[in-house]
Amino acid sequence: MKRAVVLGYHTMGCVGLRALVDHGFEVAALFTHADSPSEEIWWESPAKLASAHGIPVHIVSEMKSAEARERIAACRPDFLFSFYFRSMIAPEILALAGDGALNLHGSLLPGYRGRAPVNWVLVNGERETGVSLHYMVAKPDAGDLVDQESVPIFPQDTAYSLYRRLERAARVLLDRALPALVAGSAPRRALDLASGSYFGGRRPSDGVIDWHWPALRIYDLVRAVTHPYPGAFTEHDGERLWIWWAELASVEGNGAPGEVLAVDSHGIVVATGDGSLRLLMVQQQGEPEQPAASYALVHAIEPGMSLGERK
Repeated sequence: MKRAVVLGYHTMGCVGLRALVDHGFEVAALFTHADSPSEEIWWESPAKLASAHGIPVHIVSEMKSAEARERIAACRPDFLFSFYFRSMIAPEILALAGDGALNLHGSLLPGYRGRAPVNWVLVNGERETGVSLHYMVAKPDAGDLVDQESVPIFPQDTAYSLYRRLERAARVLLDRALPALVAGSAPRRALDLASGSYFGGRRPSDGVIDWHWPALRIYDLVRAVTHPYPGAFTEHDGERLWIWWAELASVEGNGAPGEVLAVDSHGIVVATGDGSLRLLMVQQQGEPEQPAASYALVHAIEPGMSLGERK
């Protein structure tokens, strides 16, 4: 029986834990993060799952300390697995796993290395993504690839719906890869980083809408950061106005970017740098989320007004 130490968080941490248990691994310990009070917690808790299986749980903020190294060394792991762990892992800790340290990443590497790949692929209008299992090295998401599973991206996908399909793809990938890792027959292919891409973490402030962008680009931003993420936003009456859902529109008129072209029972149509966007669900700061048509009625939104400007 192979011994594993898991560094995991989010529902993907649970997907990985379940796969290891089902494939007969002895999971010696789980290292995980404490939930942040500033985040909307919509995912499963690996800590609760591990406790239910009698697996020791350690809540840590980072994996560079001597204490963390000593705890993992005491577990004598054959494998170390990172399942959506948020902190970089020091090379001296990676070296503790005799058969290798592996990471599950939410993209088709070498594309979208780095942070928030599920959000970034939507922001950039990609049509395919997936999950990759690879060996960890000092550089993030750069070690040899073991296997990956692709997932299509649909026009109506949000980060939440895409993430749910990636969870299922991750289980398919692990069911295929784990037996090969145990048998010592898993492939290793060097990643061509020059042909890939790297993206950093996203902040709530990255949700600001530039109405000079094409309508499709704005739509992709909206769906990339809508609930349960912080949302895309503009300005109206000097207040932040979140756009929680929208759709591409075809309304005659050549308004300036950000100009309201029409208001109807379906929502508010706004001109962009190329095409127009119909706002469907919105929320002004200090108010509840509501249909854009209702917001337009309450705030007397009319064609010719502009969004994105502070008074």
